[in-house]
Amino acid sequence: MSMQTVASPAMSFTPPKRNTLTHIPGDEGWPIIGQTLATLADPKGQVERSAAKYGLVYRSHIFGETSLVLLGPEANELVLFDQAKQFSSSHGWGRILGLLFPRGLMLLDFEEHRLHRRALSVAFKSGPMKSYLTALDSGIAARVAQWKAQPGPMLFYPAMKQLTLDLAATSFLGAGIGPEVNEITRAFVDMVAASVAVIRKPLPGTKMARGVRGRERIVAYFSEQIPIRRAKGGEDLFSHLCHATHENGALLSTQDIVDHMSFLMMAAHDTLTSSLTSFVAALAAHPEWQGKLRDEVNALGIAPGDPTTFDNLEAMPLSEMAFKEAMRMKPPVPSIPRRAIRDLTFKGYAIPAGTMVGVNPVFTHHMPDIWTDPEHFDPSRFTEEAQRNRHRFAFVPFGGGAHMCLGLHFAYMQAKCFARHFLQNLEVSLQPGTTPDWQMWPIPKPRDGMRVVIAPAA
Repeated sequence: MSMQTVASPAMSFTPPKRNTLTHIPGDEGWPIIGQTLATLADPKGQVERSAAKYGLVYRSHIFGETSLVLLGPEANELVLFDQAKQFSSSHGWGRILGLLFPRGLMLLDFEEHRLHRRALSVAFKSGPMKSYLTALDSGIAARVAQWKAQPGPMLFYPAMKQLTLDLAATSFLGAGIGPEVNEITRAFVDMVAASVAVIRKPLPGTKMARGVRGRERIVAYFSEQIPIRRAKGGEDLFSHLCHATHENGALLSTQDIVDHMSFLMMAAHDTLTSSLTSFVAALAAHPEWQGKLRDEVNALGIAPGDPTTFDNLEAMPLSEMAFKEAMRMKPPVPSIPRRAIRDLTFKGYAIPAGTMVGVNPVFTHHMPDIWTDPEHFDPSRFTEEAQRNRHRFAFVPFGGGAHMCLGLHFAYMQAKCFARHFLQNLEVSLQPGTTPDWQMWPIPKPRDGMRVVIAPAA
């Protein structure tokens, strides 16, 4: 098969014939469904069992296609750093996100991706980030105050999901969005739910049909708002994107802004919900670390009603380490798909162009030869000394290479701002008799909503 080096969005790929992959060990499972059900039932366990049997490169069959799983830091570096431009993100994520979040940043490749990433980066510079922190800080403080006024048992995951959605709407769309905010956020919820739905066609009554309608509403809203935002400006992310330009000085097109806003709001909402929930779950299960982080927050010397500053966030290294450890144990994107766009070889195996491949952060994050006692929560893994000799692709919760998450610093900022208010005001413990049971794919979340007990901090 002949493939050009750089994939264009219009390029289509024919998966290689199955006999071109049979030299690679593995088990494709049942006819038609392959290993799909086993992988969905226990994605972490399925990968670990397969790796133990076949090694760090193996063949599988999932979601209707024979694919390869490449495991470990070296595989992460090959696929994510991708200096040789051998893998397409667009043709990896496209079948999952393409219908609902077309041409989001993660669905662009190579030079086109670079140009759009550079244009979007203006929205994540220090000035805009300060305005986002102000919006996040007031929103988190208000919500934590509500939780504090109603101590006792609570389902944490849905409460966090609502909070991150509200925060994304405020910091990304602006505080003055008005009564439309509920309709817009509902549309985003429907789009996110549809992106991981089993039925991939928008048949009547399905999640995908609701998601497609949600996208139509989002497209209409953003298209209508862009000329208004360009005329009046603003400090929210949407307003910054409306004024962003390409290298030639041209403004981003209306369609570009719609696509990037849709994708960024989805990414900022769902992955942060997962990571902050796993962060709180870890603190609830390990009160000794909760106490250490609370001491760090109290040592900031800021009164409960005072705003959080960037200097405050810089003085919270232990909170950042604990957040990283939570993401090590439950990375917000447990597996990352790509498609090979030319023939290559890895660890002695020939991989033909067109092959779907996946790397697996959750596997790498639990490799015992990298992480001692990997199932144990230990934020001290992320001291400078502990990280010094670790492979740079051993910890990849935000991906890596050219597609490293553009919102990485936004995520850390929100996590530490949340830690400041939560720990300064509340203590959290797991509800007696409960052990959180996590669904690890496509984005980790507790199946029971995570039952905790909150009380005012002593």
